[in-house]
Amino acid sequence: MLKINKIPHTYVIVFYIIVMAAVLTWIIPGGEYEEKTIVKDGQEHKEMVFHYVESQAQTWEVFAALFKGFVRQSGIIIFILMIGGAFWILNASKAIDVGIFSFLGFTRKLEKNRFLRKVGVDNIVMILIMLMFSAFGAIFGMSEETIAFIIILVPLAISMGYDSITGVSLVFVAAGLGFAGAILNPFTIGIAQGIAEIPLFSGIEYRFICWLIINFVGMFFILRYAGKVKKHPEKSPVYKEDEYWRQRDGGDVNNIVYHTPISGWIAFGLIEAALIIFSFIYPMTEMKVGNASSSLPMVPVSAFLFAVTGIFSLRKSVHFFVLSLLLSTS
Repeated sequence: MLKINKIPHTYVIVFYIIVMAAVLTWIIPGGEYEEKTIVKDGQEHKEMVFHYVESQAQTWEVFAALFKGFVRQSGIIIFILMIGGAFWILNASKAIDVGIFSFLGFTRKLEKNRFLRKVGVDNIVMILIMLMFSAFGAIFGMSEETIAFIIILVPLAISMGYDSITGVSLVFVAAGLGFAGAILNPFTIGIAQGIAEIPLFSGIEYRFICWLIINFVGMFFILRYAGKVKKHPEKSPVYKEDEYWRQRDGGDVNNIVYHTPISGWIAFGLIEAALIIFSFIYPMTEMKVGNASSSLPMVPVSAFLFAVTGIFSLRKSVHFFVLSLLLSTS
């Protein structure tokens, strides 16, 4: 009897999916939707009409699909590579360690409050994080952008006594819950209502109630899973994989020398000077949500916020300045 000891590599799974899709082109007839103008009751209406087209059975094209996929999604691929490089810079500079244990120290202080200690500070923190990312997914369709935050919150969750699955859930799953609720998501609600020719973002009250219900159910399961992992960490499916971050305790942070080299101030000055120049060139930025748009002074505000956070963080340590850079560019 054949036994599978481990899950196949990601590339193998993706290639199997491509091959299955190619096989289906020999079975399923080809078709496409086309927008046509139809006259009903003396008024013109646009409808999506389906019609069959000549099938294009795939054979050797499965190998070209890999290249075409890289070309088509090059923006996301480059984004992931840049995020990976930025993460290792953060890791090498010990900025993540400093940020995580500073945050943990802040939560421990909150536990002195009797009410917060009874409710659970960790539960409050996780709910607030999930609500924030759920709102991002519901309002502007945050999805792959969560990668930049996953690499921060996974080690944070492990340091709090949970596992990497909990860390991913706090970001990616929470954003998915918001995406499903889709209060003002322009990529789903905006496009669908535009095609249906109904008032843009109408029915927001119903979607908001759906968003609340979806978040309540999703967060309930995430918090329940997180609670089980904290009581019995060894029962986590990724217990061995999380060993690296579990071994990094506060001792490493205590050995870090908090300092601010002159290069940190130079980097801050150059970035702030560039932001000030762009503030004069682009004093107003047009923000669009569907068909609605408004002009806001986004670049000047960003320049001011970066100046404030940069000065305060550099006065404390370059590690906090690196974290402020991450916050500003996210």
